[in-house]
Amino acid sequence: MLSELNSIYDPLGFVAPVSVLGKILMRDISKGYNWDDPINPALEEKWNIFKDAVKTLKDLQIPRMMIPVSLSTANDIELHIFSDASEKAVGAVAYLKVESTEKQHTGFVMGKTKLAPSHGHTMPRLELCGAVLATELAHIIIDSLDVELKTVQYYTDSKVVLGYINNKTRRFYNYVSNRVERILKYSSPKQWNYISTKNNPADCGTRGVSSVDELQKWLEAPKILCKESDDLTHVHAEEFPLISPEDDKEIRVEVKKTGIKNIFLDNFSNKFSNWKRLVNVIKRIKEMVKNFRNRRKKHDPNDATEQVTPKSVERLLLCIHQQEHFPEEIESLRTGRSIPSASTIIRLSPILDSDGLLRVGGRLGLSCLPIGETNPIIVSNKSPISKLLVRHYHEKVKHQGRLFTEGSLRNHGLWIIGAKRLISSVLFNCVPCRKLRGKTEFQKMADLPSERLVPAPPFTNVGIDAFGPWNVVTRKTRGGSANSKRWAILFTCLGTRAVHIEVVEEMSTSSFINALRRFIAIRGNVKELRSDRGTNKQNKLCWSRAHIQGHEQNASCECRRRANEGILKEL
Repeated sequence: MLSELNSIYDPLGFVAPVSVLGKILMRDISKGYNWDDPINPALEEKWNIFKDAVKTLKDLQIPRMMIPVSLSTANDIELHIFSDASEKAVGAVAYLKVESTEKQHTGFVMGKTKLAPSHGHTMPRLELCGAVLATELAHIIIDSLDVELKTVQYYTDSKVVLGYINNKTRRFYNYVSNRVERILKYSSPKQWNYISTKNNPADCGTRGVSSVDELQKWLEAPKILCKESDDLTHVHAEEFPLISPEDDKEIRVEVKKTGIKNIFLDNFSNKFSNWKRLVNVIKRIKEMVKNFRNRRKKHDPNDATEQVTPKSVERLLLCIHQQEHFPEEIESLRTGRSIPSASTIIRLSPILDSDGLLRVGGRLGLSCLPIGETNPIIVSNKSPISKLLVRHYHEKVKHQGRLFTEGSLRNHGLWIIGAKRLISSVLFNCVPCRKLRGKTEFQKMADLPSERLVPAPPFTNVGIDAFGPWNVVTRKTRGGSANSKRWAILFTCLGTRAVHIEVVEEMSTSSFINALRRFIAIRGNVKELRSDRGTNKQNKLCWSRAHIQGHEQNASCECRRRANEGILKEL
């Protein structure tokens, strides 16, 4: 049997409906029989029919060209792919449709069949596998054909699959979702169309055929591809809704949860950037309410039980905060029930104190330490209250690091869930901390002046500065000792960075003028001088500018004089 099946070499799928019949039969035989067991006579009869079908393939004739005309001369080239599935196999077949100057031509391109999984798959799943096979077949053909296609159309006889492909409102389970994603990777919902089962040529590939006559339906393109036929109708995507989405097990059940959460304190505290300011505002509101009540009823204004203190206001805010964020835990502890296992604070073994505040439990109940240290108050990190508290105690420790801020919170009897991340976030956004811990900024240097970049002889453009003093000799006098100091004038070429140094006895204008004269006498005239505008240099720079201009005038007069002499000599 294996040799008979493997003797069929058909990479393009011309006789795929015949070979799939043998594959189905081979799987049925291999299920309940060992290698040397005799097979059932009914299966043996089917096997003989398959062998006879294979023998008739020698009379099958397939044209060498897909269509009678050349694809290079065709006007409109279309690719049409049909898919189908059955309980035993899935298949897909592709045809070309071209229009020449005379008439339309259609031809077989490629076909492919696969065995369906033996169990665990419904018909919509198998039809979806057939659609995946059709897109893979189209991808192979488009890559292989060196022609431009006008359109690519896909056809299936399953409206359930068309509903899956055109769905935009519901979610599927993984099996359908992954295959729909693969289909939409190579195609769009507008390319998919419905075709009836009797007109679907891919139906032969899923059932199998046993004669050459039946194989013609597979090899010849259906007549509905012609324009003259009205049997094929392209239906728009919106006309393929999901079929019975409430009963379809492949579609996820829609669960909608509605509820109203009381977050008054969070909304109110969002308007404050400082914990003290929030406490003071609530304190004033409570005092106004107390005064209003005292007007209507006679109460002792000095009664300690009715005094509004910042501590009482803080406890009130924390109590409201816990009622908004931990209502189930508080209710469970009040009624004596266990805390829900999904609670975020179950590991803290929370307890309720006399004021109704949630505190961290533990084994320090008999300790002599304050209750704020043994059983701190639990605060949620998802509330603006927690950020205000972190910012308040961070400012209290003078903007020190995370560990100091966290320690200050613990010392004041507060346990914020996920405090490490919250404190790091607050410190990252803290402006004083960013300034204190930020990197040192450096000024960007300006462009170099043109005198530093233009090629010129040495000391054409010069920079000047002075350095010193240093002691060169010490003389003893009647009054003590006298020191002789010296300074130096540094001349540096702006282009070549050459250096010339002149020693001066004092930082005066006359000493600087003499040093500059010695420099010009050795190095020649200077085009431009740059200095830090010291008081002993400003007068000299004015003198040097006039001196240079005088040199230029003298040089021009000398040139004119020599030119006149040359002309006289020629005459």
